[in-house]
Amino acid sequence: MRLAVRHVTQYRFDPPLVHGLQRLRLTPKETHGQSIAEWSMDLAGGKLEATYDDHNFNHATLISVLPGAAELTITCQGVVDTADRAGVLGKHGGRLPLWAFARQSGLTKPGPKMKALLASLDREPEDTLGQLHALSTAVLDAVVYTPGHTDVATSAEEALAAGKGVCQDHAHIFIGCCRVLGIPARYVSGYLMMNDRIEQEAGHGWAEAHIDRLGWVGFDVSNGISPDARYVRVASGRDYGEAAPVTGISFGSSASTLSVSLAVEQQAVQL
Repeated sequence: MRLAVRHVTQYRFDPPLVHGLQRLRLTPKETHGQSIAEWSMDLAGGKLEATYDDHNFNHATLISVLPGAAELTITCQGVVDTADRAGVLGKHGGRLPLWAFARQSGLTKPGPKMKALLASLDREPEDTLGQLHALSTAVLDAVVYTPGHTDVATSAEEALAAGKGVCQDHAHIFIGCCRVLGIPARYVSGYLMMNDRIEQEAGHGWAEAHIDRLGWVGFDVSNGISPDARYVRVASGRDYGEAAPVTGISFGSSASTLSVSLAVEQQAVQL
């Protein structure tokens, strides 16, 4: 499948910014089942400082905000060819050892609610893949998809206790539970082509778990499936913080507003 993506992120600063730095993980890389036909990033109000591959092998872009800027606009767009691999990404790569993904982070650390959720599952599953699909279903049943109730600082245990959350929360709960079971797991940020609309309010997030003989396998808990050809994989990390599309620091502005415009649609392949 050929997918066209246009993602615009705009910040407005009041008063104008004195100094700011941002790290962007907004450039997808080629993986099994994904190739990049074209991709570009344009900056208005900002300056490119450096590009590099981070410790998770994500493509990272470091930019500075122009002094005195009242607005910063980041426009990413491109075309990505994808294939349905039933969620299987394959063998582990990158700079971090596999065991690093079996250790909890502050956002995935389990508490009583997560331990109770795990206790409710079959204690003797027939296979790991089936066990994780059952876990995915249990997480979705326990946490109703509810935008606006959580934020990027909400932990897995907090979201599970509230019973409300979004894709980020579903993924963190799933990841934390996998790690309790001794299964390496990680967070993935990217894009999803919706069947009923082109325009979207935000990117998407899901989880991957490392299974013997399969390698990394994706689980989109929020949609109850494994990623297929409608998904564009952009970045991954031990939790959202390591795969966040935009992170940064700023000085000299007491307030800022953020607006995001995203469009993902299928594009005809020219033969």
